[in-house]
Amino acid sequence: MSRFVRSSKFRHVFGTAAKHDNCFDNVKISASAWDTNLVKVNPLFVSINWNAGGGGAFAVIPHKNVGKINDGIPLYRAHTAPVLDTDFANFNDYVVASCGEDSKVMIWSVPEELGEPESPDVEPVAKLNAHGRKVGHVLFHPVADNVLASSSADLTIKLWDIEKGAGKQELSGFLDFIQSMSWNWNGSLLATTCRDKKLRIFDVRSNKVVQEAQSHQGVKGSRVAWLGDSERIVTTGFSKMSDRQVYVWDSSKLEKPLKTMMLDTTSGIVMPFYDQDTKILYLAGKSDGNIRYYEFENDELYSLSEYKSSEPQRGMAFMPKRAVNVNECEIARAYKVTSNCVEPISFVVPRRSDAFQADLFPPTLSGEPALTADEFFEGKNANPKTINLEDEVVVKDKKEFVSTAPKEEEKEEKVP
Repeated sequence: MSRFVRSSKFRHVFGTAAKHDNCFDNVKISASAWDTNLVKVNPLFVSINWNAGGGGAFAVIPHKNVGKINDGIPLYRAHTAPVLDTDFANFNDYVVASCGEDSKVMIWSVPEELGEPESPDVEPVAKLNAHGRKVGHVLFHPVADNVLASSSADLTIKLWDIEKGAGKQELSGFLDFIQSMSWNWNGSLLATTCRDKKLRIFDVRSNKVVQEAQSHQGVKGSRVAWLGDSERIVTTGFSKMSDRQVYVWDSSKLEKPLKTMMLDTTSGIVMPFYDQDTKILYLAGKSDGNIRYYEFENDELYSLSEYKSSEPQRGMAFMPKRAVNVNECEIARAYKVTSNCVEPISFVVPRRSDAFQADLFPPTLSGEPALTADEFFEGKNANPKTINLEDEVVVKDKKEFVSTAPKEEEKEEKVP
């Protein structure tokens, strides 16, 4: 009996963990029970929620400093209670935001070089003190510069202009703790999941809920991710019987899910990550070592494969696409948090040709804002700016192969 095999250029994607020498080892992962990814990453640094006594802290480590991390590295420890979440700015690789149980949001400027052991800890450049209870999540805007969202146990989400240190908007209407949030493609809408088991979509500048629906009915945590530039949203959560579920929604009509998928009955929360360029959804389960990945097409999720590991993950983050290795056909790179290590995992499409694979790497998000904070809060919308990764490779190659031979003028000056 013949069987139809769906054609896809990503059918043979495989994940490979980095060698131990290329991992961040001896890291002191936070022991907080709050549901967070514990790690964030950008092209220059990795941020890790740190287990520090006498308050809260996190570490920012350059990618070049892989290997065993010194116990005495300088920490970002101005919080007086455990740090719950961090996020790097999308348009400045040296800016990172943090939040914690002390109800504060802090903005930091990362030093050019990692300090030596026993050097002074880093101090924040701004403290934002408008929340009444612990702050669980921070998330930078995908289009507008210096715009940050923070969610708190005071049942509000606040939008900040971090350059001015001012709160600009407050989103309310939650009946319990906010569990996750995700911006749409142009940052005009914000999707949230909540412990009251409702999925909400906010128009952030009018402070209004534009869509609301009953979501996963289990008591454990739920997550949400916007599926790129489409109107579709994916949520992960649990059924009443504690089955792990995945729902796909139409953001313009949240009456019921377009698609419902059962994964398994494991207890760990599922972390969703979506790659707009390849239309691949990665589902990483906490407390297990597996990462499932699916291709999203015509409102369907087509299973591609699964990365399996015996080492369970406590958290995860994905590298921005502009920093992956296109020469090796690396379409994604995840950073997996284990008990005392952060391990890069590279997802590669096997190709024989050494030429740039344009079908794998369409124009991707750049590191340049399309709006200022003032323009965004005045009501202006814009799509994210993109770059061509092939051009970036050409520029990088030119920099690597610049001739070191002396110029003609220099030769003439050296002649006696």
